[in-house]
Amino acid sequence: MAEHPYQKYIKTVADGDKTYKYFDLPQINSKYEKLPYSIRVLVESAVRNCDNFQVTTKDVENAFDWAEKQKVEGGVEFAFKPARVILQDFTGVPAVVDFAAMRDAVKSLNGDPEKINPICPSDLVIDHSVQVDFVRTSDAAEKNEQLEFERNKERFTFLKWGAKAFQNMLIVPPGSGIVHQINLEHLARVVFMDGDTLYPDSVVGTDSHTTMINGLGVVGWGVGGIEAEAVMLGQAISMLLPEVVGYKIVGKLNQYATSTDLVLTITKHLRQLGVVGKFVEFFGPGVAELSIADRATISNMCPEYGATVGFFPIDVNSLNYLRQTNRGERKVQLIEKYLKLTNMLRDFNNADQDPVFTQVVELDLSTVVSSVSGPKRPHDRVSVSDMKQDFLSCLTNKVGFKGYGLAADKLDVTAPFVYEGKEYTLRHGSVVIAAITSCTNTSNPSVMLGAGLLAKKAVEAGLSVDPYIKTSLSPGSGVVTYYLRESGVVPYLTALGFDTVGFGCMTCIGNSGPLPDPVVAAIEKHELVCCGVLSGNRNFEGRIHPNTRANYLASPLLVIAYAIAGRVDIDFKTEPIGINADGKKIFLENIWPSRSEIQEVEEKYVIPSMFHEVYACIENGSNSWQSLVAPEGQLYPWDTSSTYIKKPPFFDGMTKDLPSPKPIENAHVLLLLGDSVTTDHISPAGSIARNSPAARYLAERGLTPRDFNSYGSRRGNDDIMARGTFANIRLVNKLVDKTGPRTKHIPSGQEYDIFDAAQIYAKENNPLILIVGKEYGSGSSRDWAAKGPFLLGVKAVIAESFERIHRSNLVGMGIVPLQFLPGENAESLKLTGHEKYTIPISPDIKPLQKITVTTDSGKSFTVIVRFDTEVDLLYFHHGGILNYMVRKMLK
Repeated sequence: MAEHPYQKYIKTVADGDKTYKYFDLPQINSKYEKLPYSIRVLVESAVRNCDNFQVTTKDVENAFDWAEKQKVEGGVEFAFKPARVILQDFTGVPAVVDFAAMRDAVKSLNGDPEKINPICPSDLVIDHSVQVDFVRTSDAAEKNEQLEFERNKERFTFLKWGAKAFQNMLIVPPGSGIVHQINLEHLARVVFMDGDTLYPDSVVGTDSHTTMINGLGVVGWGVGGIEAEAVMLGQAISMLLPEVVGYKIVGKLNQYATSTDLVLTITKHLRQLGVVGKFVEFFGPGVAELSIADRATISNMCPEYGATVGFFPIDVNSLNYLRQTNRGERKVQLIEKYLKLTNMLRDFNNADQDPVFTQVVELDLSTVVSSVSGPKRPHDRVSVSDMKQDFLSCLTNKVGFKGYGLAADKLDVTAPFVYEGKEYTLRHGSVVIAAITSCTNTSNPSVMLGAGLLAKKAVEAGLSVDPYIKTSLSPGSGVVTYYLRESGVVPYLTALGFDTVGFGCMTCIGNSGPLPDPVVAAIEKHELVCCGVLSGNRNFEGRIHPNTRANYLASPLLVIAYAIAGRVDIDFKTEPIGINADGKKIFLENIWPSRSEIQEVEEKYVIPSMFHEVYACIENGSNSWQSLVAPEGQLYPWDTSSTYIKKPPFFDGMTKDLPSPKPIENAHVLLLLGDSVTTDHISPAGSIARNSPAARYLAERGLTPRDFNSYGSRRGNDDIMARGTFANIRLVNKLVDKTGPRTKHIPSGQEYDIFDAAQIYAKENNPLILIVGKEYGSGSSRDWAAKGPFLLGVKAVIAESFERIHRSNLVGMGIVPLQFLPGENAESLKLTGHEKYTIPISPDIKPLQKITVTTDSGKSFTVIVRFDTEVDLLYFHHGGILNYMVRKMLK
């Protein structure tokens, strides 16, 4: 075996009677000392994984040379191998389905199916399925869990099989909490002690809020399913070396500001600055004032301010958090030793350690005021002192992110209704949902205990919450329930209606469940702008609930405050939050706990033994999980009648020997599309339209529309997902006149649903291509945006330009990405989409080679083959990354 290119920089460090190896990064290149700490993690990964195939010495040199390379126009590509992968159940199910199908493929080719396991450590947390159906009862959580299991039995049975069948994969059962909070409190390693080697923890996850772990000093971000599977299979992912914005924090938060107020302030600031595609790294003496939970709250909302990561380097506070969460003293000491040896331990009060950044911006913590964000976007911050006037302005502003366009005569509408025998009145601004939810805030003891203390003071002052308001508390882990109970605040939360309703994402992802019928009727009859207030991270229109047209993100304390007030158009400074039974006016300032009050309770009740007790049995699950009967064995016994889990056809007809690439001859154009076609156009995640091919498929199997669920929940069934490919009602296909998921079958001239047309082409043995404009595949990375076209028979996509990750995903599915020459496109070449296209793909094709595409109309044009690396070519020759890994396991 060849010597590692950086063998001479391997050093050792003793830990008791064990010796570990590590790479002495400062010795390799003196530029290391001024690199941002987030880039140092990329450098280490490149050095350790350098094999001059997936990761080359050029990658290492480029990373060390970050200060110059990050300025290169168009960016410099970099191969990154994260240390682990984390998944949630919506996006994790298709990954486990693919692994199960790969085992079948290996078996059919006379290999050992047990060899198919994640090579990279992988954790899957089931947290996206539970819904808020029951509230305000002591058994609400139990009842919601029962419904969750009824609705998701097929998916859960499959995942429970996977938990036993696969090695190197931990599956955390439903009812345990939220993936990102469990990652923070338990799963994150911070430094891996893998065998005899030490190296920094890093992670990619199939959820955009994977960035929350940046608060603990772990580099990580969200990716699409194919990228995640590639990493699980030991492959590197391609990225551009990012610009790094240094965000300097100074000063201290005032006594009444919360971490939620801080993150909403930072989110608005960075969104205005423009940090999409960039790393943000926090530094300055103010960072030392923030707890790890505060930092994690800021990192959690990284997708909302648009950055790739929102990174807090590891400092003494980080190490103390590891002790608090029961990571073990000896382990923490070794982590500290390694970080010091590699210059990755930060002292935020030492300006000499400040690295070089692309640019620097600053925030003084003392300027942060009590805030919410809304009514339709997470970065539209509003000071609580301005909230009343802001909401009233929104009512009459023209329709938009800050407007509802109401006429003056509609402003004072009231809607009386009867609930549980008593009459109430709704109007614009009435709160109908108040949810303490989301790992953004439930991971933070200061705001959770703050909410508990506020509830205690409110109840003692004689305040209450109207019973028609849907109140809920959905913690991100069992630790939260533990310290709320021990600190004695649970009875007061319960008195205000904030019973624990389950452990999962719940209201934050739109699983808010139904509102009472009288409330819905009153809202709809009078077209009211009623409100949801939640401690979540996203509040886009329609996400939280169809009947809450305005939704505000707020701290758990403010969630309770607005629930008590019953409305958002209140000035807490001049108006009482409520009047008690004695007729006394109670103001918010009378019941608001100070930061020092909260810290005193937190120090007393948030202790390591809680984390040990909760996480010692995390894999056991609830009684419902334990009683769930899952199949045994290394191969999954597919249920052909299941509409959720189905064996995908990706490996049908696969041979042991490598097939020779063949030209694509006389291909028809399935779709002729314009610019900025997003992954949501290609593979929608939302509801299944009743007149769609997917709906017809489900109806034929006896399902009614109420049981259709969403494309997102059925990602484990390729029949549904193929029918849902390009099923977006906003799709503009130039082969047909109307917007929608339709196309023309060119030989007959007939119009069909896109799936139906693809089926006809398949019966005729006609290969298909797509011709598209600029930025094809932009938007969130989505594996089915590449898998779906593959199943429709698409062999190549000719585009003006590709979104970087989507191009990689196409290659991962064996689809050929081709790019028009600069300045050329379908319009300039006068391509109508009615031609037949021949694309000469030869066995000796090279990365970025130019080839000539010919048509039956006599037109021909040159394109660039967007196989950008030798690794891309390897995957293509095998028919995709999954096929490559199957053949690799046969050796």
